[in-house]
Amino acid sequence: MASSGEASEDKVKRLVKEIGRDVQQLSMAGCYWLSGTTVEHVARCRGLVRVNLSGCPLTSLRLSKVLSALPHLRSLAIDVSPGFDASQLSSECKATLSRVQELKQTLYTPSYGVVPCCTSLEKLLLYFEILDRTREGAVLSGQLMVGQSNVPHYQHLRVFYARLAPGYINQEVVRLYLAVLSDRTPENLHAFLISVPGSFAESGATRNLLESMARNVALDALQLPKSWLNGSALLQHMKFSSPFYFSFSRCALSGGHLLQRVIDGGRDLQSLAGLNLSGCAHCLAPDCLLRKAEDDIDPAILEALVAACPNLRHLNLSAAHHHSPAGPSQHLCQLLARLPHLRSLSLPVCAVADSPPRADRAPIPPTMRAVPRGFGKKVRIGVQSVPFPGPAGPQPSSVFWSLLKNVPFLDRLELIGSNFSSAMPRNEPAIRNSLPPCSRAQSVGDAEVAAIGQLAFLRHLTLAQLPSILTGSGLVSIGLQCQQLQSLSLAHLGLMGKVVYMSGLSDMLKHCKRLKDLRLEQPYFSANAQFFQALSQCSALQRLCLVSRSGTLQPEAVLAFMARCLHVVVCHLFTGESLSTCRSLQQALLRRWRPHVMWLLLLLLDFLLGSAHQAQGSLLTSCPLLWTGSPTGRGILVHRVHFIIRP
Repeated sequence: MASSGEASEDKVKRLVKEIGRDVQQLSMAGCYWLSGTTVEHVARCRGLVRVNLSGCPLTSLRLSKVLSALPHLRSLAIDVSPGFDASQLSSECKATLSRVQELKQTLYTPSYGVVPCCTSLEKLLLYFEILDRTREGAVLSGQLMVGQSNVPHYQHLRVFYARLAPGYINQEVVRLYLAVLSDRTPENLHAFLISVPGSFAESGATRNLLESMARNVALDALQLPKSWLNGSALLQHMKFSSPFYFSFSRCALSGGHLLQRVIDGGRDLQSLAGLNLSGCAHCLAPDCLLRKAEDDIDPAILEALVAACPNLRHLNLSAAHHHSPAGPSQHLCQLLARLPHLRSLSLPVCAVADSPPRADRAPIPPTMRAVPRGFGKKVRIGVQSVPFPGPAGPQPSSVFWSLLKNVPFLDRLELIGSNFSSAMPRNEPAIRNSLPPCSRAQSVGDAEVAAIGQLAFLRHLTLAQLPSILTGSGLVSIGLQCQQLQSLSLAHLGLMGKVVYMSGLSDMLKHCKRLKDLRLEQPYFSANAQFFQALSQCSALQRLCLVSRSGTLQPEAVLAFMARCLHVVVCHLFTGESLSTCRSLQQALLRRWRPHVMWLLLLLLDFLLGSAHQAQGSLLTSCPLLWTGSPTGRGILVHRVHFIIRP
């Protein structure tokens, strides 16, 4: 049984009553609209071995009642929200938790949750989504956890994973979890992964933990904050046994270090399935103090990496400039084509440009681009009214076309500008001013996008900061040929001052019958009737997010769209509309769907004065917030948000 937007209270109760005794695995993840009394019916499924209740309304007492009836439970996923009190868990509940081997816990408040009760844990997944302030504005502190420090030593722990949202409070809390591990590192630990946005300074406890891991365990998977690896000889001392995943994201890893510490360390990398080198600007270049990030890569380093890891399935080389030199078989795409097992690939846009630059496509003159002025404002100069002529389809001679031909089973592709930064990143600190696209990205346009249509099994696609998108014809090719596409993220395509691909996007959406998630980030975007009419033909759509500084929307088109797409459960619209327009649309939606709307949030974001991060945190953790002004009283540019959730 899985969560579904169509799972009503009565349907869930009836289904549990009829087949509850036979159910061993149950996922109700994201069923936020179910009442607590309905969730309690899970207790009837006494044979449950695995249950996922993430996103469901659960108090401490209700969780205790459910778990007390599940003696066979071995895998659990829950949220820990403000008000959680472990002292309210019954002895029967704690007995069930003592047998749980896998725990996924999302923290919205400083707490250990149920971890102290899970003495048999082998796999612990922690997601920290704690805000620095409460909804009332009070500052939180990780010291709230001092009285709950009776976390057991994880004797059986094999996998430890922690992902932090931005904010100092999340770092404070995760340090307390790590302090327990540093006291006595589990001998069976084989995967240790920490994903932290921004910087995360080492402490005495974390240094002790890393030293203990280097002495006592042989890892299969490793991911550490960049500051823990930069300038450290840690990799030289770590022991690995048949590693399957490495992440060195945004650390200062040079090509020489990659060869010496990872490839030439005498390790068998045939087993390596995932490698994350995102933001490692020098990982494919020789050691050189005078080297610039935009200089050409050393193909020999990449060739050695490909030869050492022939079974890679997931590779991330984004957020860096990887420019290929001229010469036969020297291009990055040609070398990556030797990895036929790839299933997910993330590349910077400049990395797929033909080298040397193609003569049949002139770069866009500087006057055609938006010029930044102060606080990230854009001034449009010389915006063209007629698109440049260019090839409308994939070019078999391009290196990018050849790469995709050799990885036909790719199901996830990200093509992101090396200088791109989102105005609303999910788990990274917001950056106010973005850099212009890399000059080599000017030769990547509609033809290269059309080449993606070769990927018949593609399910997830991200395209960001492609300045040479002129007509969007490549998007149409993807819509026609990639019939398995489920999630699509487009950001900053074409010229910043004008949306030139609206017609192509509309034609594409008409063919995306399996599309569930669409995220569109584009300044000056007009969310008009044409856009929503095309989007309405995505019959499977569940989530929509539109981020458009100085953009507009037509309220009537939004209402018509919501009426036609009944599977939509989340709709974010970040535009530059007036407050009165937002309120009118809010009232219209409430009048029409009040019995079905879980809640509706109107949020004002102050990008100029840095409040985007706090507002985003509230958005992600479902805490209603109205951010209306600036502490300095100066004039600000605000973006209005309509946030609609319904079953």
